Amino acid sequence: MLDRISATLALEEPVGNVTQVSPARAKALAAMNIHTVRDLLEHYPRRYIDLSSVVTVEGSTIGQSCTICGTIHEIKLKKPRYNLQLVEISLVDSTGLLMVTCFKQPWLMKTYKAGDRIAVAGKVEFNYGFKRMTNPFIEAVGEGQVRGKIIPVHPASGKVSAAYMRLFMEAALELTRGCEDPLPVDLRVRYRMPSRGAALAAVHEPVTMEETAAARRRLAFEEVFLLELFLMQRRRQEVADLQAVRHTIDGPAVAALRAALPFVLTAEQEVALSEVFGEMAAPRVANHLLLGDVGTGKTVLAAFALAAAADSGGSALFMAPTEVLATQHFASVGPLLEAAGVACGLLTARTDAAERERLLAGFADGSIPVLIGTHALLEPDVTAPNVTLAVIDEQQRFGVNQRRQLLEKGSAPDALYLTATPIPRTLALTLFGDMTLSYLHERPRGLAPRTTTVLSRDERGRAYDAAVERVRAGEQVFIVCPLIGCSADERKARAGADEEESTHPEVAIEAEEDYRADNLAAAETEAEFLQTHIFPDFKVELLHGKLKGPEKAEVMERFRSGESQVLVSTTIIEVGVDVPKATVMIVEDADRFGLSQLHQLRGRVGRGGLASQVFLVSASKKTEALSRLRAMEATDDGFQLADFDLSLRREGDILGNRQSGASALKLVNVTRDRGMIEAAHKDARGLLEADPDLSAPEHKFLAREVALFARREKQAEGEKDAHHSRRS
Repeated sequence: MLDRISATLALEEPVGNVTQVSPARAKALAAMNIHTVRDLLEHYPRRYIDLSSVVTVEGSTIGQSCTICGTIHEIKLKKPRYNLQLVEISLVDSTGLLMVTCFKQPWLMKTYKAGDRIAVAGKVEFNYGFKRMTNPFIEAVGEGQVRGKIIPVHPASGKVSAAYMRLFMEAALELTRGCEDPLPVDLRVRYRMPSRGAALAAVHEPVTMEETAAARRRLAFEEVFLLELFLMQRRRQEVADLQAVRHTIDGPAVAALRAALPFVLTAEQEVALSEVFGEMAAPRVANHLLLGDVGTGKTVLAAFALAAAADSGGSALFMAPTEVLATQHFASVGPLLEAAGVACGLLTARTDAAERERLLAGFADGSIPVLIGTHALLEPDVTAPNVTLAVIDEQQRFGVNQRRQLLEKGSAPDALYLTATPIPRTLALTLFGDMTLSYLHERPRGLAPRTTTVLSRDERGRAYDAAVERVRAGEQVFIVCPLIGCSADERKARAGADEEESTHPEVAIEAEEDYRADNLAAAETEAEFLQTHIFPDFKVELLHGKLKGPEKAEVMERFRSGESQVLVSTTIIEVGVDVPKATVMIVEDADRFGLSQLHQLRGRVGRGGLASQVFLVSASKKTEALSRLRAMEATDDGFQLADFDLSLRREGDILGNRQSGASALKLVNVTRDRGMIEAAHKDARGLLEADPDLSAPEHKFLAREVALFARREKQAEGEKDAHHSRRS
């Protein structure tokens, strides 16, 4: 038993305690964010070289990845440019010759020599008369039979090679052999999962690929299961001593609001409203997330929640991440609430002293039960005796502490979060497992049609022609650029452009996209060009994040009022901008954006009943990049696009910044592992209903794992809050 406990505790020991890890190597591992034995063992292989399925040079297929074993006939160091070195290996087997090109790896000349037997794994290409591999994984295999050996390839660095990683993993596995398994036995039996120790061994020292796949599934389930437990327990602890408000959901203000609506709610909106009201009326503190595609009616449902708070004798706060968005919410929600007999006010950093004093006094005495605003709502003097509801729009744009500050304005307010980011259910469960969820997918019928067209840079004139025609008809145009005007060198550095462009054959293999970043449209230059050459008879303005708050508001107000007709902008307009006459959007270098971000951007046009057009301009020649953009032409459903985007990109790329628990999901794929995520969510909820504190003896090690998870998340959330504070 002591050995098992020692092995379990060893997971939290410094990585320097692992045999083979010297102080210098421990420092190199720390640079890779590997500090403990656990970090090391959770540094999973990114792929495997399966030498049980080796093919010959002749039998390899161009365009596909494979493993080829052969003998080095010749190895040369070439310098096509003074600042570029490449190693070229001529590899032969009984069927032919494979040319292997390795960029920036001159040490290979000391590692291998003619006559050595090696295995290379990578994609086979055909260039300059030979089959080739560029920068493949290389492993010395020696003489004799190599079939049956599976080599894990761990992410490595210049100071810690993949070979050293395998040595470290072997020693770490020995140090933790026999460690306790935190997963309940009934779950492991039900899903036929191996123990944690066996799974780690199968991942880092694989015998068969089938065994490795089963081990990765088990470890992936553990990741999401621990995350769900952490989120649910944290929520239980937050509300454990709070006395929930059971809101009145059928009061006079709610009825008056429904009567004042100039439209009838759709069936889907009625379902979502019923779910929101159900949480608000329940004898527990609500923590509800309303996910709705652009234009699906989230703000209207928020207005009903605010009216219900007023009917219940409480006050409510509605916080948005930007002044533009807060002002827009006040313009749309304010009149509805006023018609329902509920007074509301707008509070931002730009509110003048006299108006601010009036609003704070009215909020404090209850005569103004609803305040809509920005971070200004977090100020200490924003108080009311009975805040029962906090609504937070685009909640992922606020830090944990900022959301907590707003909720602390009341003793136990219900929380309603809104987001226009189309997050598929499985991703929502992993990120927001402590919340109840409602979805709005459908844009109300009767909205004007919106078309999306992908254009090459050479076809950009088509977009300009359409834009000029619409502006002449009295409509308005958005033009979105990914970067503010910066030098070519800065753009190249941001895009990670390489300096290996050359006419040398080996370099040409990798040089296709090296300098594409130099051609990115800079917003400042674009605005000048458009004003002079495309829209000389109309007013073109520029909006970007470097402008101060008042300047942004002035630019936006001139565009909203029609004083300017063309707005060149960065993605600052992604959320919250509502200009009814905006009917055309042109997105430059659209392949630089994720699909969900592009979908939110195009949601800025066609909001006033006029047919709209979106043009996605790209200079990319890559098939994958263009197929992503073509998906925008095929569907106007943000959730379908998010699913497609998730199949190509990581979760963090969809959301734009780190969410609670996201870093813990190293093996989980939210598109592939839908069933696993649903099962883990259900199992975690069932376990906590039976044992809320995980105090049962059989859950001792599970409770420890959740506590360790919480400690890591607290540290990560602190870093994120510091980031949000700097931005604010």
